[in-house]
Amino acid sequence: MIKICVSGSKGKMGSRIIGLAKADKRFDLTGEFDLDCPAESFIKGCDCLIEFTTPQATMEHLALCEKHKKAMVIGTTGLSDAEKEKIGEASKRIAIVLSPNMSVGVNLLFKMAGDAARVLGAEYRVDISEAHHVHKKDSPSGTAKELARIIRSSGPGADISIKSVREGEIVGDHTVTFESAFDKVQLTHSAKTRDIFAKGALEAAFFLSGKSKGLYTMKEVVRLD
Repeated sequence: MIKICVSGSKGKMGSRIIGLAKADKRFDLTGEFDLDCPAESFIKGCDCLIEFTTPQATMEHLALCEKHKKAMVIGTTGLSDAEKEKIGEASKRIAIVLSPNMSVGVNLLFKMAGDAARVLGAEYRVDISEAHHVHKKDSPSGTAKELARIIRSSGPGADISIKSVREGEIVGDHTVTFESAFDKVQLTHSAKTRDIFAKGALEAAFFLSGKSKGLYTMKEVVRLD
């Protein structure tokens, strides 16, 4: 069994990861803690830390995972380029899965958006719309930013706009619209519950089992290539 520890245990994502982990025979939940608890003793006792918290806490826990040679699944959003660079450096010594969205369906959306950008080309304007619950702090979402990055890298010259909505208790909706003077192509993913992200995080932890170092995304976890 893989020993996992969950950071942000009192949060909506953390609590769902814990719930699913307890029912999954592949995992032994050896620790769970929130931001007001000392983390090191919990991290020392696990094989892999699953992290859905704040950028500051994530960086602190990254240092501890590096110190104790523990794998890490990072679903925290709002990370700066400098923080992502630190994660990349740490991955030379420990195994890490970093993704702004752990959902298998959203990662399929990433691939489809990249494919669409390559095929449709620069004559299509691209609009990304995303909607989340009122409690979400970052805007646009990490998923929307990743969609924009993938489209720009896949379709040179793409003109991209992002619209964000924070309303009610929306789990997460993302739509990419490619529009020209002649037609419109839309790709949409709508999350019904947070369990899809929690399930993906557990799949990422399972993927890291036996890996000593390296930086991975959900693309490798779900084998989208």
